[in-house]
Amino acid sequence: MSMRNSILLAGALLLAATAGLSRAETPHLGKPLDEAAIANWDISVLPDGTGLPKGSGTSAQGAAIFAEKCAACHGDNGRGGGPAAALVEEHKIVGISASQKTIKNFWPYATTIFDFIRRAMPFTAPRSLSDDEVYALTAYILAENKLIDANETMNAETLPKVKMPNRDNFIIRFPDRI
Repeated sequence: MSMRNSILLAGALLLAATAGLSRAETPHLGKPLDEAAIANWDISVLPDGTGLPKGSGTSAQGAAIFAEKCAACHGDNGRGGGPAAALVEEHKIVGISASQKTIKNFWPYATTIFDFIRRAMPFTAPRSLSDDEVYALTAYILAENKLIDANETMNAETLPKVKMPNRDNFIIRFPDRI
């Protein structure tokens, strides 16, 4: 058999084998999602505050929650020393290194802090915090970074009004969506 015929035969056999696989029954993994299941995960918060839930919290409330649920990873008062990044720092960005980016010097919107905490923290139990706890932790982190007064209450109305120092240094990709 010539080389050309061998290649054609191998290609035909491969095509026949994969054609059968495409008609094979699926493994029946997963299940269809209904609207309620999707709504449970539709928790995005936009920079203007769209998507923020009801609730509120203060820095004092957040301090107690932070000590209990966050300090092991982020260090005392969020200043580092644990396995996760510090949340409270004063240094300015002098390059593009991700290690220099902090909440105060890089993040453009305070609502992003709320969104991230609610979605991903604590690392060992994501989405386990109540909305009030998330507002309190957000207030605590903002107050520790001296971005809000420690007596301010954060909620769906006040949080989007916090102007982060680096807000104007971002180019919004889709400004009409905000």
